[in-house]
Amino acid sequence: MADIALLKKVAIFNDLDDDEIAAVAEVCREEQFVSGEFIFREGEHGSRLYLIVAGEVRISRDVPGSGEEALAVLKTGALFGEMAVFDRSERSTHAISNGGTRCLTITRADFEMLLDSNRELAYKVLWACVRLLSARLRSTNDSLRSFLAMSMF
Repeated sequence: MADIALLKKVAIFNDLDDDEIAAVAEVCREEQFVSGEFIFREGEHGSRLYLIVAGEVRISRDVPGSGEEALAVLKTGALFGEMAVFDRSERSTHAISNGGTRCLTITRADFEMLLDSNRELAYKVLWACVRLLSARLRSTNDSLRSFLAMSMF
């Protein structure tokens, strides 16, 4: 029940009705990771997305000559790993359990099956994905604009 409440808060699922959320919950599997365990590594083939149920996940990448650079620390309710599921690409960062983490996961195959089996659910999820990715692109553009403005001085 708590997992369904958490799913309702996820950006790509928050437009879904109760029956649609229940369908999403049916394809979720739970995974647990100990502190410091890699959930996935940069460059790996990505085949599932993750939702943090408890704990934290450090998103980072290796910088040659410097070591690991932490990019973000994600907390309960955060969705991650979805880019590789959407575009069938390699992982762009590491995801590492930070103090122990419990996640719900959805494989690409299950995600695609869910979208194929329910047109209305697919419509809602895909539009939510468009909004999410647009917001991320807008944020990246703003960050680049600020960075370029600062580098001119």
